[in-house]
Amino acid sequence: MSKASQLIETSAFSERLRLALKGVGIRPSPTLVANEFNLRYWGKSITSHTARNWLLGKSIPMQDKLRVLADWLHVSPDELRYGTLAPSFKAQDSGTDMSVLTMQDREMLARYMTLSLEHRKTVCDVVVALAVAATAKARH
Repeated sequence: MSKASQLIETSAFSERLRLALKGVGIRPSPTLVANEFNLRYWGKSITSHTARNWLLGKSIPMQDKLRVLADWLHVSPDELRYGTLAPSFKAQDSGTDMSVLTMQDREMLARYMTLSLEHRKTVCDVVVALAVAATAKARH
């Protein structure tokens, strides 16, 4: 791999890691990332310097560490490592641009798709009820 393509790859990973951290409300601090990671990883601990390199796009974690990060941040390891393209269309009736979905949103949708039709209907009913309640609350 050329140095230029490696730099592009590590920078892209860094951006995805930062987005995943933001998606779960975690500040992209090397110390915080290292501490939280080490609580979940049973191998050799990482240092804040290692986490800093991930966040700055200087390195990419090995697959075992990538899996731990992905589980912690509620995203798929493949999406965190390689990224995926979000569908670029408008959601029916809402006008919501689906291309702005976070990794967590897409992971939740993937899990939703594994549910039975009966359970999907239940989830849809709950979402509709919450949207109605939020609209009613906003009017008052």
